[in-house]
Amino acid sequence: MASGLESGGHNPALDYDIDVPENPAYEFAEFGTGCFWGAELAFQRVVGVVKTEVGYSQGHTPDPTYKQVCSGITNHVEVVRVAFDPKLCPYNNLLSLFWSRIDPTSLNRQGNDKGAQYRSGIYYFNETQARLAHESKEAKKLEFKDKEVVTEILPAKRFYRAEEYHQQYLEKGGGKGHKQSAEKGCTDPIRCYG
Repeated sequence: MASGLESGGHNPALDYDIDVPENPAYEFAEFGTGCFWGAELAFQRVVGVVKTEVGYSQGHTPDPTYKQVCSGITNHVEVVRVAFDPKLCPYNNLLSLFWSRIDPTSLNRQGNDKGAQYRSGIYYFNETQARLAHESKEAKKLEFKDKEVVTEILPAKRFYRAEEYHQQYLEKGGGKGHKQSAEKGCTDPIRCYG
């Protein structure tokens, strides 16, 4: 296993994500919701979301591959990074969609997907996002009085874009060639594997 250390002992995978959207009026948001294919399509459909991309974050190996992430050796999470216009889409709208897509009491698992790469998480880019994320988690805890809400809330770390075939996977047809609509406001059911 690669140490992930550059000369001098620095591990870039542990750095904060300092990327910025192309338009300075936009913000980034990032979520771990289990498999990133269905989550990406759900976020693509939100009015005010201008770009989505899937990738890996929160791990310790620089430039991980999908195979490495799935092996569990990198500790990365499959994430969707969203560029959005906060004038059209308040961050709370994204949080609502996030919570609707996960079981927040399931540790390292969402549905049939098992492993640390499928843990649920909100990865924030500024203090306002952090505050709103924590407030939303506290509200979610009230719904699950008898179960622990294990969703993590952490600063966004270095984002490694997933391989091209993962990008907009379901919109492009998934594994079976059945394209799904990414049109804004679309409410068609999302078929996670195409």
